[in-house]
Amino acid sequence: MSEPIIEIDARSGFCHGVVTAIRKAEEELSRSREPLYCLGDIVHNGDEVERLEKAGLTTINHSDLNRLYGVRVLLRAHGEPPSTYKCASEREIEIIDATCPVVLQLQRRIKDTYDNTYPRPQIVIYGKSGHAEVNGLVGQTNGEAIVVESTDQLYKLDFTRDIALYSQTTMSLQGLDEMVREISNRISPDATFKYYDTICRQVANRVNHLREFAENHDVILFVAGAKSSNGKVLFNECLDVNPRSHLVSRAGDFCPNWIEGASSIGICGATSTPRWLMEQLKDAVQNAI
Repeated sequence: MSEPIIEIDARSGFCHGVVTAIRKAEEELSRSREPLYCLGDIVHNGDEVERLEKAGLTTINHSDLNRLYGVRVLLRAHGEPPSTYKCASEREIEIIDATCPVVLQLQRRIKDTYDNTYPRPQIVIYGKSGHAEVNGLVGQTNGEAIVVESTDQLYKLDFTRDIALYSQTTMSLQGLDEMVREISNRISPDATFKYYDTICRQVANRVNHLREFAENHDVILFVAGAKSSNGKVLFNECLDVNPRSHLVSRAGDFCPNWIEGASSIGICGATSTPRWLMEQLKDAVQNAI
């Protein structure tokens, strides 16, 4: 039997926002030997975080930010609420802002709705509660926005009042469609419902491509960090069309028996998965053949 074909998906890996954030971190680390801090993991991938920490990047949390003074702090692609910028200003912290432009535009739209719509509607965010991006979005509304992860949580809404629905940029288009349909069915005739498709197409357009990629291989090895929300969504899309799909964080998670009898193996990943991790996994598969 001939050796199986191993293909790395050319469209998997970092999205533009993550690429920009990592590039900014690397530029700042090379520009100065002064400490550089990152508020939260720069990307939801432990191996990439470790690589940058070895280069000098120190990951901190919001409690740490309140103790620092006069340092450089990088804001990752996920974005931050206004309170973070206020704290940094008060403590004379230099902000290196790597917020993704798509997220930044979404923040501004939500803030505009909150500040300039009368009477003010219920601002609803379809997203993962506690996710860094969602925290930044809720912050634009002084903490008043309502976060719903699924239609099961629509009990939080008052359907007799106006509703404005936005979405975290990395949620699924299908999930947003279900949310819109359900709210439309429940909204009172005396209330208005406006919704805004704010899902990033660079992420959303990967779904159909990945499903096709997964269908065209006997086995799929999907690489994503344990904290990656996007990784869970995309992996489940692969699993839906190919039951021989396996989720790994790194090459060491690979089990050779997964590829028994396979003639083609596809390697792909999340928007937070570095290319070098997929290359390492390919090497591990080749060594196991």
